[in-house]
Amino acid sequence: MAQVTITINSREYAVACEDGQELRIIQLAKILDEKARALTGGSMQVNEGMLLAMVGLMLADELTETKKNGSNSHSEDNNKTLENLCIADKNLAEQIKNLQNKLNLLASELNLL
Repeated sequence: MAQVTITINSREYAVACEDGQELRIIQLAKILDEKARALTGGSMQVNEGMLLAMVGLMLADELTETKKNGSNSHSEDNNKTLENLCIADKNLAEQIKNLQNKLNLLASELNLL
Protein backbone atom coordinates (compact mmCIF):
# COMPACT_ATOMS: atom_id res chain seq x y z
CA MET A 1 0.00 0.00 0.00
CA ALA A 2 1.23 3.42 -0.94
CA GLN A 3 0.62 6.59 1.01
CA VAL A 4 0.24 10.08 -0.37
CA THR A 5 -0.25 13.44 1.32
CA ILE A 6 -3.01 15.59 -0.15
CA THR A 7 -3.97 19.15 0.64
CA ILE A 8 -7.57 20.31 0.80
CA ASN A 9 -8.41 23.85 1.91
CA SER A 10 -4.85 24.35 3.21
CA ARG A 11 -5.01 21.22 5.38
CA GLU A 12 -2.87 18.18 4.77
CA TYR A 13 -4.17 14.63 4.95
CA ALA A 14 -2.25 11.36 4.67
CA VAL A 15 -4.18 8.96 2.46
CA ALA A 16 -3.42 5.30 1.77
CA CYS A 17 -3.97 4.01 -1.74
CA GLU A 18 -2.99 1.16 -4.01
CA ASP A 19 0.52 1.26 -5.44
CA GLY A 20 0.53 3.25 -8.67
CA GLN A 21 -2.59 5.25 -7.77
CA GLU A 22 -0.76 8.11 -6.07
CA LEU A 23 -0.98 10.52 -9.02
CA ARG A 24 -4.70 9.83 -9.47
CA ILE A 25 -5.37 10.52 -5.77
CA ILE A 26 -3.45 13.81 -6.01
CA GLN A 27 -5.46 14.80 -9.11
CA LEU A 28 -8.75 14.01 -7.35
CA ALA A 29 -7.64 15.91 -4.26
CA LYS A 30 -6.95 18.99 -6.43
CA ILE A 31 -10.56 18.87 -7.61
CA LEU A 32 -11.78 18.71 -4.01
CA ASP A 33 -9.43 21.53 -3.04
CA GLU A 34 -10.76 23.73 -5.86
CA LYS A 35 -14.35 23.09 -4.76
CA ALA A 36 -13.51 23.76 -1.12
CA ARG A 37 -11.72 27.01 -1.96
CA ALA A 38 -14.63 28.10 -4.14
CA LEU A 39 -16.98 27.60 -1.20
CA THR A 40 -14.79 29.21 1.43
CA GLY A 41 -13.15 31.89 -0.65
CA GLY A 42 -9.83 30.60 0.73
CA SER A 43 -10.87 31.31 4.31
CA MET A 44 -9.93 28.63 6.85
CA GLN A 45 -12.74 29.68 9.22
CA VAL A 46 -15.19 27.02 8.04
CA ASN A 47 -16.42 23.98 9.92
CA GLU A 48 -14.64 21.02 8.32
CA GLY A 49 -17.71 18.78 8.47
CA MET A 50 -19.92 21.40 6.83
CA LEU A 51 -17.28 21.99 4.16
CA LEU A 52 -17.13 18.26 3.43
CA ALA A 53 -20.92 18.12 3.11
CA MET A 54 -21.05 21.13 0.78
CA VAL A 55 -18.23 19.84 -1.46
CA GLY A 56 -19.95 16.46 -1.59
CA LEU A 57 -23.24 18.09 -2.59
CA MET A 58 -21.55 20.12 -5.33
CA LEU A 59 -19.87 17.03 -6.76
CA ALA A 60 -23.05 14.97 -6.50
CA ASP A 61 -24.94 17.70 -8.36
CA GLU A 62 -22.32 17.81 -11.13
CA LEU A 63 -22.36 14.03 -11.43
CA THR A 64 -26.16 13.91 -11.60
CA GLU A 65 -26.27 16.58 -14.31
CA THR A 66 -23.55 14.81 -16.28
CA LYS A 67 -25.40 11.50 -16.10
CA LYS A 68 -28.70 13.16 -17.04
CA ASN A 69 -27.19 14.91 -20.05
CA GLY A 70 -25.31 11.79 -21.05
CA SER A 71 -28.39 9.56 -20.91
CA ASN A 72 -30.42 12.05 -22.96
CA SER A 73 -27.82 12.13 -25.70
CA HIS A 74 -27.53 8.33 -25.63
CA SER A 75 -31.31 8.05 -25.93
CA GLU A 76 -31.36 10.41 -28.91
CA ASP A 77 -28.46 8.52 -30.51
CA ASN A 78 -30.25 5.22 -29.96
CA ASN A 79 -33.45 6.59 -31.54
CA LYS A 80 -31.52 7.83 -34.60
CA THR A 81 -29.71 4.53 -34.90
CA LEU A 82 -32.98 2.62 -34.69
CA GLU A 83 -34.56 4.90 -37.28
CA ASN A 84 -31.57 4.43 -39.61
CA LEU A 85 -31.76 0.64 -39.15
CA CYS A 86 -35.47 0.64 -40.06
CA ILE A 87 -34.78 2.65 -43.22
CA ALA A 88 -31.88 0.36 -44.16
CA ASP A 89 -34.08 -2.69 -43.51
CA LYS A 90 -36.82 -1.36 -45.84
CA ASN A 91 -34.26 -0.58 -48.55
CA LEU A 92 -32.72 -4.01 -48.24
CA ALA A 93 -36.14 -5.68 -48.41
CA GLU A 94 -36.90 -3.78 -51.64
CA GLN A 95 -33.56 -4.79 -53.14
CA ILE A 96 -34.16 -8.44 -52.24
CA LYS A 97 -37.63 -8.27 -53.81
CA ASN A 98 -36.16 -6.75 -57.00
CA LEU A 99 -33.48 -9.44 -57.15
CA GLN A 100 -36.09 -12.13 -56.62
CA ASN A 101 -38.15 -10.75 -59.51
CA LYS A 102 -35.07 -10.68 -61.77
CA LEU A 103 -34.17 -14.25 -60.79
CA ASN A 104 -37.72 -15.37 -61.55
CA LEU A 105 -37.54 -13.72 -64.99
CA LEU A 106 -34.17 -15.37 -65.68
CA ALA A 107 -35.53 -18.73 -64.59
CA SER A 108 -38.54 -18.28 -66.92
CA GLU A 109 -36.26 -17.37 -69.84
CA LEU A 110 -34.06 -20.43 -69.17
CA ASN A 111 -37.11 -22.65 -69.23
CA LEU A 112 -38.07 -21.28 -72.66
CA LEU A 113 -34.70 -22.26 -74.18
